Amino acid sequence: MVSSAADQPVLELDQVLESPQRAVAHLLERARGRSTADTRNLLVGGLRHVLDEGHASARELLKRPRHGLICAQHLSAVMDGVVGCLHVAATEHFYPALNPSQSERIAVVAVGGYGRGTLAPGSDVDLLFLFPHKQTAWGESVVEAMLYPLWDLKLKVGHSVRSVDDCVREARADMTIRTALLEARFIAGDALVFHDMVRRFGAEVVEGTAPAFTEAKLAERETRVRRAGTSRYLVEPNVKDGKGGLRDLNTLFWIAKYAYRVNDVRDLVTAGLFDRKEQLMFQRSEEFLWRVRCWLHFITGRAEERLSFDLQRQVAAAIGYAGRSGQAPVERFMKAYFLVAKDVGDLTAIVCAALEARQQKPRASLSRLLGSFAKRKRVRALGHPDFTLKSQRLNVVDPGAFRRDPVNLLRLYEIASRDDLAIHPDASRLVTQSLPLVTPELRNDPEANRIFLEILTARRSPEAVLRRMNESGLLGKFVPDFGRVVAMMQFNMYHHYTVDEHLIRSIGVLAEIDAGVLETEHPLANEIMPTITNRRALYVALFLHDIAKGRIEDHSIAGARIARKLGPRFGLTEGQTETVAWLVEHHLDMSTVAQSRDLGDPKTIESFAATVQTLERLKLLLVLTVADIKAVGPGVWNGWKGQLLRTLYYETEIVLAGGHSLIERKARVEKKQDALKERLADWDEAARDAYLARHYPAYWIKVDVAEQEKHARFLRRAEEEGRTTATLVETDQFRGVTELTILAPDHPRLLAIITGACAAAGGNIVDAQIFTTTDGLVLDTISVSRAFERDDDELRRAERIAAAIERALKGEIKIADLVAQRRAPPPRGQTFQVAPEVIIDNVLSSRHTVLEVAGLDRPGLLYDLTTAIGKLNLNIASAHIATFGEKAVDVFYVTDLTNAKIVSTARQLTIRKALLDVFGPDGEKAPPTKSKVPARA
Repeated sequence: MVSSAADQPVLELDQVLESPQRAVAHLLERARGRSTADTRNLLVGGLRHVLDEGHASARELLKRPRHGLICAQHLSAVMDGVVGCLHVAATEHFYPALNPSQSERIAVVAVGGYGRGTLAPGSDVDLLFLFPHKQTAWGESVVEAMLYPLWDLKLKVGHSVRSVDDCVREARADMTIRTALLEARFIAGDALVFHDMVRRFGAEVVEGTAPAFTEAKLAERETRVRRAGTSRYLVEPNVKDGKGGLRDLNTLFWIAKYAYRVNDVRDLVTAGLFDRKEQLMFQRSEEFLWRVRCWLHFITGRAEERLSFDLQRQVAAAIGYAGRSGQAPVERFMKAYFLVAKDVGDLTAIVCAALEARQQKPRASLSRLLGSFAKRKRVRALGHPDFTLKSQRLNVVDPGAFRRDPVNLLRLYEIASRDDLAIHPDASRLVTQSLPLVTPELRNDPEANRIFLEILTARRSPEAVLRRMNESGLLGKFVPDFGRVVAMMQFNMYHHYTVDEHLIRSIGVLAEIDAGVLETEHPLANEIMPTITNRRALYVALFLHDIAKGRIEDHSIAGARIARKLGPRFGLTEGQTETVAWLVEHHLDMSTVAQSRDLGDPKTIESFAATVQTLERLKLLLVLTVADIKAVGPGVWNGWKGQLLRTLYYETEIVLAGGHSLIERKARVEKKQDALKERLADWDEAARDAYLARHYPAYWIKVDVAEQEKHARFLRRAEEEGRTTATLVETDQFRGVTELTILAPDHPRLLAIITGACAAAGGNIVDAQIFTTTDGLVLDTISVSRAFERDDDELRRAERIAAAIERALKGEIKIADLVAQRRAPPPRGQTFQVAPEVIIDNVLSSRHTVLEVAGLDRPGLLYDLTTAIGKLNLNIASAHIATFGEKAVDVFYVTDLTNAKIVSTARQLTIRKALLDVFGPDGEKAPPTKSKVPARA
């Protein structure tokens, strides 16, 4: 390589785009007299400059409004110039064919995504080197002379070398090759060879095979979508391969191009597949998705297709989104993304319907005659003259059906729900086109609202029908408050779906509980659902529980106000409306109390019972909470949360049924002690009585008898072995946790040591129950989330954690050093900002001060908090650990060393500062101490 930049001929982008031949001739003229190797290096250097200039100009183009597709087309044009230059250099300078034979002809062809004339900054460059016959030695040299510089330029090149015969033969056999050749585009070389291939491909491959190609492409799409995530409303979507992404648009165009022989999106209107509005929707969606994809590649410097949380902010800023009315810029950007994904889904349905109609053949006369009788009978069964069946799908009799009676818009979905019918895509398309008919008069029409309530509370698949209504746009138009949360995302790691998708999925979970199909997973909800009186109120409340998300005020309070407005409109009674409003306002209460309060503390149960007030409300709130948590996303619900909710339900049920908690507790303690005595029949009476005296009342209330027996035998075994420090591990598949029981002498920093050992061994603690015995020992039960499906694998891991805990308690290992080794922040650690907050409360418990600490989760956070609490000379009676995506909410029930509450204001300020310091300097900026628990979802 020549070292002097001034001495090195450089190709300019404008020259290359205008005429690769002249640009290369100019460069080679200046390189005259140099060796072949030097000339190649000069060519590569010049092309690298062209690519750099091309990328820089593409990025500038991308900054302009709605220039995503133009950016992708510009990058493709730059690549065409590069490939064209290499072809000129290879065929006219390095390997000129002075007297070319028939076989010494070559066409360089762009295929795949590059063939469409679009490239993202990090896209692969797919090339076909096409020969009329078998490849010759000259052809091999030309291909190598083009490929090596492309590799030197660090481009990801996918290439194939084929004759025209090869293309036809392989395209017939392989659908991937067929798809790539469908979008073949000539770049350089012999155009006649290319046109011969295109002609034969159309005549010998495409002709008569449209149904098979369509079926294969749609099946391929299903597989791809399953791999990328089946919902188009996943909050970290794959822009290229996800549902509603670019590949879906590509698939639509491939199918349309194959079936209708069109070459441009605009031709689809002429072909009758799209109307003008739908064509514009296609072009608008394509431009937006290319804009997002190009920014993803430019920002990351690689072919990144997943719009992850850490990139969403950056892309939103690059495109220029601003915050507005309670929504952050990133949330507005993602709403726009999901609306485009929805449009892509609508276009998919339109194309599928058109192809289905195109491929239908009339049946033989006799079966057609018999079929018409059966069809008339089924149509009569639909119960309305404006509806009919088309290809076994529900359709309207004519395009004027909705105009004649706008209530038919809802009636369509009611009949589909009642008779379990698929809706014909033509009808769905007509619904979308008829949305202007949804006026205030229709929204307040009693019959329309009756039908909507029937759909919402139907015993047969309300989720599927509501999703169809949402995708057509009708649901958001009929219930405008729902329309405000359509495609709305919440920028956090806890919620997996957009708000509207979460609400619809929660209705699906409720319908499954209602049908009794989730008995194993949700035994209590399944048991109490048939006893609920206000079934309709429950469905409406669940449908509305997050409807006020994205507003400045608390979404629970705003949602209750919306519920009071919508209840009478839906046809609910005054009492039902008030029940719905109460459920919406308190929909987070049961989850919050169950996961972050001491359920063995009588005050917890009494406070919660005072909020709930009736047994019916308790039942409703339990089922709503289960459906809400489960619909958040995969893996959010687990058996441990179910156990906590069941415990809270049973404890509260006693109070609401008229039992006084203190009297009931004493009787229940005695009952449990008697039950344990029976289980310890092999012990002598003195030993049993001595053991019963070792535990305080809270232990007997909180722990079930089977666990108590396990603890008793564990303690006895440790004593027999002369050990004051011991561990026991067990798995619990139903609750989804592994339980570690630890026996050790009481010590203020005991929980810090245990949590540190867990953190160092990779254990994720979800709950900690701490019981002190009357003889100075502590019996801690730590629940750790499972890491393995198989029990034997999980037990081996749990035993490693237990061994680490024992060694730490004996002082054999230094916990602080081990935890420090796991300090590396998670990849998205800085993506989210969670203001740390400490709430100190003396009202929630009669015996303890409750410390609630919320902040950004990180490895070792629980260890840091328990260490800080230990240094403050506080005893931890129980700890309750909950994570909501990136946000940790840890609650500790504490006393001072005299077992008294912390009432001194100065002492509380000291505690608060120490706990905020755990989160670093930003902790000092947290809001002032509050006495009330904030709502969270």
